[in-house]
Amino acid sequence: MSPLARSRVTIDSPATTANLGAGFDCLALALDLSNRMTVEVLMDAPGALELVVEGEGEGQLEPTGTDRFTAALRMGLAELGLDPATLGLRITMRNRIPLSRGLGSSASATVAGLVAAAALTGRDMDDGHLLALACRAEGHADNAAAAILGGFVVVSHAAGDARAVRLDVPEALVAALFIPDRPLSTAAMRAALPAQVPFTDAVHNTGAAALAVAAFATGRLDLLAGATDDRLHEPYRAAAVYPELPIVVGAARAAGALGACMSGAGSTVIAFADDPTRAAAVGQAMAEAATACGLGGRSVVVRPRSTGARVID
Repeated sequence: MSPLARSRVTIDSPATTANLGAGFDCLALALDLSNRMTVEVLMDAPGALELVVEGEGEGQLEPTGTDRFTAALRMGLAELGLDPATLGLRITMRNRIPLSRGLGSSASATVAGLVAAAALTGRDMDDGHLLALACRAEGHADNAAAAILGGFVVVSHAAGDARAVRLDVPEALVAALFIPDRPLSTAAMRAALPAQVPFTDAVHNTGAAALAVAAFATGRLDLLAGATDDRLHEPYRAAAVYPELPIVVGAARAAGALGACMSGAGSTVIAFADDPTRAAAVGQAMAEAATACGLGGRSVVVRPRSTGARVID
């Protein structure tokens, strides 16, 4: 008898944006931009791996088993008591989330792999279990929590283990993304951060992060201007790696954005609006400001997504 409940599954997993300005490593939001991964189990070819990538990452991801989705799938299978070496895998990725642009492509793939493992084996993994495994793979919980739960999430490591609380997103909220042609390494962006920051900046960010939670909890989108005003990471990353950042953020605010900030570790800049027309104008303003600095890219308007990674086939 096969140890699997099914031999094929497709997972749809969202992009995410972390920090939202002042909420460094503790706030994130799922976005309606997703990757779809289909896994077919090859029972007669143990250990084989076939990988087809369409869209983002095409020509970059190789069938070595080290990509985030495959690694998480095998981790999940092992966690659920199945030796992944006994299975061959045919994986097809249809990717819309750009790589190394601060839109959670890594977390999206990791969570998708874990959800696929649970679906293939017919075993349940609750959200806490998924988050713990995703943190083991990712090293941090913000993007992963949003990819699991959807919506807006607040993440804490205060008790040693990652805990996440989800809130619904106000219906009017729309996001404009400026996605530069230039990728940025998360490791390089973390290396730009100081070991200590001024006490006044820490106090400022505490209040601003609290404003972000209040904005999403109450629907007070006007609070996003203050909530996205960061002093802990963006100034240092701009000075060391990303000098165009304050110019693009400033252009978004001048064009009427409710708030604007770097998405995750960049290079994407995200700006918020309360209608699609305004969001499109903000996206255009960011693109024009970036072009004037010699930074190419594209602008996209997206809505937040209420659901996390899910089985669709």
